[in-house]
Amino acid sequence: MSELRLVGCDFSSTPTRRKPIVLAWGEARGPRVRLERIERLDTLAAFGDWLKRPGPWVGGFDVPFGLPRELVEQLGWPLAWRECMAHYASLSRAQIREAFAAFCDARPVGGKFAHRAFDRRAGSSPSMKWVNPPVAYMLHAAVPLLIEAGVDLPGLHAGDPSRVALEAYPGLLARELVERRSYKSDDRSKQTPERLIARKDIVDALEQGRTRLGLRLALTHAQRDLLVDDASGDSLDAVLCLLQAAWAQAQGEGWGLPADLDPLEGWIVSC
Repeated sequence: MSELRLVGCDFSSTPTRRKPIVLAWGEARGPRVRLERIERLDTLAAFGDWLKRPGPWVGGFDVPFGLPRELVEQLGWPLAWRECMAHYASLSRAQIREAFAAFCDARPVGGKFAHRAFDRRAGSSPSMKWVNPPVAYMLHAAVPLLIEAGVDLPGLHAGDPSRVALEAYPGLLARELVERRSYKSDDRSKQTPERLIARKDIVDALEQGRTRLGLRLALTHAQRDLLVDDASGDSLDAVLCLLQAAWAQAQGEGWGLPADLDPLEGWIVSC
C-alpha cells in the first residue's frame, strides 16, 4: 500500500476558479504535521473525480455530514442516515429552503433552528442553515459525492477503509487560538489589517504547537506566506482541517469519535 496521506478540505457548494474547493495535503510524523501542498478544484465534478482516486488518505472536510435529528423527525424524513441523505439529495435547493423556512417559521424567536447535539459545543452553524453560511447546501452538494465515491464515513456509512472522510470544522480550532477575532472575508473591502494579523497569529500558534491537539505544523516560508496572504481564509481553513484529520488519525481505530455518536447526526472530529 502507498504511504498514507492526510488532507484537509475547505469546501464550497458552488465552486468557481475565484472561489474553489481547497485541499491541504500533508503527512504526520509523531506530533509534527508537514504541509505538502495546496490543491484547488474549481468544479464539483473535479471534486467528485478526486474523491474516487485511490487512497490511502484520511481527510477532514469542512462540510456537515448530517442533519439535526429533531429536524428530520419533525419533517417525517427517513431516520436512517443513508436513506435520509438519499431523500435529501433528491430535493432541489429551492425545496430544501422552503421546507427549512417553514420549520423555522413555526418556532419561537431565539429557537428557530434545530441543532445537532454538538453544534453549540463546537460553535458550528446549524447544518440546516441555508444562508450566511449556506451549510445546508454544502451538505446537499458534498455528501452525495462522498457516498458515490464509496469513501468510508466513520459512524455513518461504511466504505473504502483506505479513503476515510471525517467532518471537520476549522472555526473550532481557530477560536481556540484567536477567540472571536475575525481572520477572513471574501469581501475585499473587509480584508483588513486586523484580519491579516489574526491569520498571522493563528499560523504562529500552529507552528509552535499551541493547541490542545498536541500537533505542530511544519511550513516552508512560501507556504507560511500563502496562508497569511490568502485573505479569504480558504487556504488556512483547509490547513486547520488537515490538523484535525491528523489528530483523528493519531487516535487509532476509533478516530477520536465518541461512543455515543448519533448515527444520524454525525460528529465534528476533535470536538
